[in-house]
Amino acid sequence: MSATMKGPAIFLAQFAGDAAPFDSLASITAWAAGLGYEGVQIPSWDARLFDLEEAARSTAYCDEIRGVCADAGVEITELSTHLIGQLVAVHPAYDAQFDGFAPPAVRGNPGARQEWAVERMTMAAKASRRLGLDASVSFTGALAFPYLYPWPQRPAGLVEEAFAELGRRWKPILDVYDENGVDVCFEIHPGEDVFDGATFEMFLDAVGGHRRCNINYDPSHFLLQQLDYLAFIDLYHERIKAFHVKDAEFNPTGRQGVYSGYQGWVNRAGRFRSLGDGQVDFSGIFSRLAQYGYSSWPVLEWECCLKHPEQGAAEGAPFIRSHVIRVTETAFDDFAVGAADPALLRAMMGIA
Repeated sequence: MSATMKGPAIFLAQFAGDAAPFDSLASITAWAAGLGYEGVQIPSWDARLFDLEEAARSTAYCDEIRGVCADAGVEITELSTHLIGQLVAVHPAYDAQFDGFAPPAVRGNPGARQEWAVERMTMAAKASRRLGLDASVSFTGALAFPYLYPWPQRPAGLVEEAFAELGRRWKPILDVYDENGVDVCFEIHPGEDVFDGATFEMFLDAVGGHRRCNINYDPSHFLLQQLDYLAFIDLYHERIKAFHVKDAEFNPTGRQGVYSGYQGWVNRAGRFRSLGDGQVDFSGIFSRLAQYGYSSWPVLEWECCLKHPEQGAAEGAPFIRSHVIRVTETAFDDFAVGAADPALLRAMMGIA
């Protein structure tokens, strides 16, 4: 245990827009740096900020992107491919909803949409390498999620076949990432087939324990499921290679619980909040991650049902900075230690 986290950093997806300073990479990174962020996670699908196709084929373009960020005073933490990875596996029930993530040319054609997503995921691997990045963040997509609740009874083998197919689709993509030296850190998230530790293990088995199959740790999704998010770190810390810092709260009532009764975000028992306004134990999380040597970026993902995003962003950098633990290189009681003396050690234990 000798590494200290970087950061703080911010995911730009929820802030990008058509008005300044959110409408170009140069202006949004300057805005982020002005709030105290040292890193930015870039949504690879947002053409206002980034051209994924150009980044995949042009080192010069990637150098330009890195230069824009450096001029603002920030580094790139990861490329996000959440909306692209989602389309690698889409259950037909969600076709209409997820078509909006794809270009018009492949909408209404699930096969073409999937091919497009796989191609773009491959581009993101190459772009990440050209940008000098070791990790990216994404979603797995879902084939089984509509059958989450075990009623009506699922036919035998349905879940197993869903994960086998998920593995068949993702393993070739992970192989491309391996060729480029980049991890895919999947955000474990309801709506994806991989939404908790058990399903992550199933997915990991389906891709043969692939070394590039890793985790983007986001405690907000675990709190809303009432999962022990600190114990999760104990179990899976070796696979946690990215970290979304996002808060949430769960306030069950006599009317609703985990499923939250189809209510809108403000009226749900479980809802996302700005950092410090929810119930997530970030002191425990940062301590646990420091214990296991997590040394990458803590990235603010702002989602709140109440607070304005610019206020949430302004509060986020100092919140994260106050929780980052500078890992000590010495033990607190080193001052009292004596020099090693083999004879004394044996005498203390009564060894002749």
